[in-house]
Amino acid sequence: MKNVLVIGCAGQIGSELVLELRRRYGVNNVIGTDIAPEKIKGILAEGPTEALDVRDRATLTELVKKYKIDTIYNLAALLSAVAEAKPQLAWEIGLMGHYGVLETAREQKCAVFFPSSIGSFGLTTPHKNTPQDTIQRPNTMYGVTKVSAELLGDYYNKKFGVDSRGVRFPGIISNVTLPGGGTTDYAVEIYYKAVETGKFVCPLKAGTFLDMMYMPDAIKAAIEIMEADPAKLKHHNGFNISSMSFDPEIIKNAIQKRIPEFEMVYDVEPIKQAIADSWPDRMDDSCAREEWGWKPSWDLDSMTDDMINTIRKRMNK
Repeated sequence: MKNVLVIGCAGQIGSELVLELRRRYGVNNVIGTDIAPEKIKGILAEGPTEALDVRDRATLTELVKKYKIDTIYNLAALLSAVAEAKPQLAWEIGLMGHYGVLETAREQKCAVFFPSSIGSFGLTTPHKNTPQDTIQRPNTMYGVTKVSAELLGDYYNKKFGVDSRGVRFPGIISNVTLPGGGTTDYAVEIYYKAVETGKFVCPLKAGTFLDMMYMPDAIKAAIEIMEADPAKLKHHNGFNISSMSFDPEIIKNAIQKRIPEFEMVYDVEPIKQAIADSWPDRMDDSCAREEWGWKPSWDLDSMTDDMINTIRKRMNK
């Protein structure tokens, strides 16, 4: 039985990942931690939880020993647009924090999951069918921390034998967690606005294609990569994973099939647009498919049906 520690459990991914990990491994075997423990509420708080700043390696090590942890999911980070406003803090959390996680993992013999991102690529990266191994020259602090942490994970794997694994997430769409400052968050907010008001102001221009994924597939990928047979892995950190790719007009049209009166206008935010323009349209995830059997379960139509139905029930619409 695994003993798992999740850092950043109150965030977009963590809040749903913890619940699935507890379902699989047992409630008491998955410890949720967050820098803001007051955010750990509801069913998240039904299992063991602790306060933890990822930069505090002493406390991290204490928790690993206390709960006999063998696997750490480090989800602590500032999202892309927020990181551009606070680059120093983004560096401290995104890279120096992960360095501490890897050091603790080396000392305590833990496996580590790290979520990289399409943000680890840049303008000089091929944008269509972005290869697994290609140039990565991000021009955002978010991207710099992601590609640096990928390299750091590979180093710790080869140098010290730390079982460090990870994926490059596309934009993630959730019907549970509200947007939190990411460039791809428009694809979450648009559903809420469609149900709530029937109108949405899009911060990205038409024709801006981005790789996207529904949260259930993201959770599945995070768990499957850690359960994969290590003998079959040629890569370890930064696996491309893909599910769907669309621009604002395509998602608008998908919503209008379900909500015909829905309206969308554009008010482009330059910072978010510049970030989006540096990211891939779609990643080639053939390595993940071949090495550990990755296969998404959701597409745009099935996700749109589920998002709208779920939000309507929540809002009594």
